[in-house]
Amino acid sequence: MKHVRLLLFALLSCAYPLVVYRLLGRFEPRWLALLLCALALLRAISAREPLWLWVAAGTGLLAGWASLGNTALPLKLYPVLINGVLLLVFGSSLCFGPPVIERLARLRTPDLPPHAVAYTRRVTQVWCGFFLFNGSIALGTALWASERVWALYNGLIAYGLIGTLFAVEWLVRQRVKARVHG
Repeated sequence: MKHVRLLLFALLSCAYPLVVYRLLGRFEPRWLALLLCALALLRAISAREPLWLWVAAGTGLLAGWASLGNTALPLKLYPVLINGVLLLVFGSSLCFGPPVIERLARLRTPDLPPHAVAYTRRVTQVWCGFFLFNGSIALGTALWASERVWALYNGLIAYGLIGTLFAVEWLVRQRVKARVHG
């Protein structure tokens, strides 16, 4: 059941900008805040770590702000919140280690060699830069762009950038492995 909740949360989070865009002209923001409430509840139910409970609380605050003010801005700030949290998670792992990417790499290769540990640290730094960049663009589109531009960036372009970063990192990793082992 936990996997179903996590999958539902992931799907709803990914579709969120496009759903909000499609429904903003049809429903008042206070009603769309129910979507944010659903995200907050799914996150809270699925969370086992305090950080994700804080994310659920932040999402709930955005939903409350949208409901009480009947304004769309808090609805559009959800991607900013997610990027900020991911920046915090990845960035704090650099300070208090091990870096997030190293932890993920150790799931497949528990005994990482020193060059791989250094590489995973650098990749974690790259992701921090990405979350800072992406969160800044998400904030800019929420504050100054039309709903259409906001939805296009946060519901499509940002995912394309994430996929591109994954692909580029994979290609770089293959070259690094070949250089080390060849």
